[in-house]
Amino acid sequence: MGHPMQELRLRQQMTLAPRLQQSVKLLQMSALEFTTAVELALATNPFLEEAEEQAPDPAPAGRDAAQASPSAPGVTEEPVPGQGEDAPPESPATASEYSGDYPASHRGDGEDHDLSQWASAPVSMREKLSRDLGNYRLGPRDRLLAEFIIDALDEDGYLRTPLAGLCGALSPDFTPPPEESEWLAALRLVQQLDAPGLGARDLQECLTLQLEAAPGLEASLRALALRIVREQIDRLAKNDAAGLRRALNCSEDALRDACALIRALDPKPGRRYDDQAPAYVVPDVFVDKWRSRWRVLPNRGAMPQARLHHVYAELFRRARLDDRSPMAQELQEARWLVRNVEQRYTTIQRVAEAIVKRQQTFFEYGEVALRPLMLKEVADDLDMHESTVSRATVGKYMVTPRGVFEFRHFFSRELPTDSGGTCSAAAVRALIKELIEAEDPAMPLSDVALAQQLATNGIVLARRTVSKYRGQLRLPPAELRRAH
Repeated sequence: MGHPMQELRLRQQMTLAPRLQQSVKLLQMSALEFTTAVELALATNPFLEEAEEQAPDPAPAGRDAAQASPSAPGVTEEPVPGQGEDAPPESPATASEYSGDYPASHRGDGEDHDLSQWASAPVSMREKLSRDLGNYRLGPRDRLLAEFIIDALDEDGYLRTPLAGLCGALSPDFTPPPEESEWLAALRLVQQLDAPGLGARDLQECLTLQLEAAPGLEASLRALALRIVREQIDRLAKNDAAGLRRALNCSEDALRDACALIRALDPKPGRRYDDQAPAYVVPDVFVDKWRSRWRVLPNRGAMPQARLHHVYAELFRRARLDDRSPMAQELQEARWLVRNVEQRYTTIQRVAEAIVKRQQTFFEYGEVALRPLMLKEVADDLDMHESTVSRATVGKYMVTPRGVFEFRHFFSRELPTDSGGTCSAAAVRALIKELIEAEDPAMPLSDVALAQQLATNGIVLARRTVSKYRGQLRLPPAELRRAH
């Protein structure tokens, strides 16, 4: 028999888990997914009803306007007589008491319990690979080399920079300089971390890695597919079936199966972590300037309006049905949904306001003025956990005078300047783009020249870093930009 206090904590966690799971799930949803989920709940739960659409709030004024956190748009909970008698066991705060934050920790039993980490937040390709790398027991030198390779991968998951070129990013204190065999060992490790094909240096290596890792393939089929990738990739690209059969001396059926296998592979494995916005998004907030101050307004009209059906809830209370009945469960779920949706709105609003507060220079001057910003800064400002802020930025969009941006766009790593200050990687990319757009087409700037131009602006970067940022902008190298 377990300790009574331990059993009590376990029962409390089991009671909290369903509502917390729904809370985290709603926060991770995009506006479109969220709308679908709430509309489904309205259609299936008798204790929820669609609220009348509220008229937009009048334009706020002055300081209060810029800092106001509107109440949860689209979801209200009407008071229900006797609500306390059948409220959920955890007795959450009412709408008027709710602070709009996911708890950073819970100290009810004297210990810290990070509730926001009960579910995983979406991670980028580099974050995923770095986490997987942490599962290996490596020396500091080997780990650093692997981390440099991970950082050098492009959006498709390829290592486009030659291994020798990575040495320029290493600190002069890194002695002795790594041998090619060390780089190759680190690369092989990175290529084993997650999706097969990541860390490949070209298409052939990418497809080869996937074929070698594919489970359950017939040996002859795998061998033929590998030969095609390594020796006849050009003929495959041209759909030259006759030439492939002659070169490989294989049957038509075997060739067809091998080609089908290769075409089913992923030529851009990094895109499964793709950060690109969907073709159509519903913005969560609007950002505009009013009375010389930047403000954040929720997108009320695009979200479903729902509230607790107080008539049905009162009838249920009077009927005094068994608390374990299906109706009791639906009433509890309705209350959870109302509160969790309110929590979602308020959290997104607060995160958006924190972003706008810290990135005002971007809204005034554009991309080159985007300052370095980390999730932890916003989390500390709002007294939230970093994983909560992460969930509130993925798939959330704001409409601004400069366009539509995902919240994550405003988070960029810090780069030092020679003056002792810092700038963001996004600002550097914007500056590189401006330099290339202003160059003489007959004499385009090489990556070395771009690095020198950046240095005159106080930003000292290695050539390979400039090449990486130029590649992220999808701008070709100088020799391909030259006007003929």
